[in-house]
Amino acid sequence: MTGFTRRNYGRGHAYYLDGRKLDGVTTILSKGLPKPALVNWAANTAAALAVDQWDELALLPPSERLKRISKAHDAARDKAAVRGTQVHALADRLARGEEVTVPDGLAGHVESCVKFLDDWQPQTLMTETPVYHEKYLYAGTLDLLVGMDDVGGQGMQTWLLDFKTSKSGAYGDTAFQLAAYANATHCQRPDGSVHTMPIVDRCGVVWLRADGYDLYPYHADPGVFRQFLYIQQCARAAEDCRDYRGDALTPPVRQEVTT
Repeated sequence: MTGFTRRNYGRGHAYYLDGRKLDGVTTILSKGLPKPALVNWAANTAAALAVDQWDELALLPPSERLKRISKAHDAARDKAAVRGTQVHALADRLARGEEVTVPDGLAGHVESCVKFLDDWQPQTLMTETPVYHEKYLYAGTLDLLVGMDDVGGQGMQTWLLDFKTSKSGAYGDTAFQLAAYANATHCQRPDGSVHTMPIVDRCGVVWLRADGYDLYPYHADPGVFRQFLYIQQCARAAEDCRDYRGDALTPPVRQEVTT
């Protein structure tokens, strides 16, 4: 299996196996798993901007005012995404044992990451590693694979960890993301070589905040992985259904019957 590539473009990326584009894990979850809470969040974010910036918005033309309010959730999401990307990049370097220069505003998150590494002493096996499943044709990039002592007395185990930086914490549906990565068949090393995915014993999320961190264990057993595959099918159906409608039909031309 040597035809696997991750192609980066702008702020995004895509995965290909032997020229075929694979389903991205995060894209699968965004398209195939309903998130009704996001609807309320978007509405509340728009309302908050309208109230907090009322005087400033009043100076704008109505069309620009509407644009600012309707796009408020996009701006908030993008700001959080940038912060998350920066923290992930720094956490990746810290996990590799590198020294980092901390940007303004992220000192607390970096200190929390350092504390996690000091407290748990994980032995880094892989960081920011692309993985894929050769049968189910999905791919993604795991944050961290480490050897770590288990608090339950199991000794050193292989943990697949994901860093989260959202203000609201780690959600249960992250289990599907972890299960997808843990059950991948192959991984790609920094030199581009493709190898069999190591066996993962446990999965977890490290929630990094400015005031500390929490490590949450997650269930990512075969049942959770099966649910992820169902979600993948729902995501594909959401895409495929665009082609299910045919073109509008033209009424048939009928010959008039004369008597």
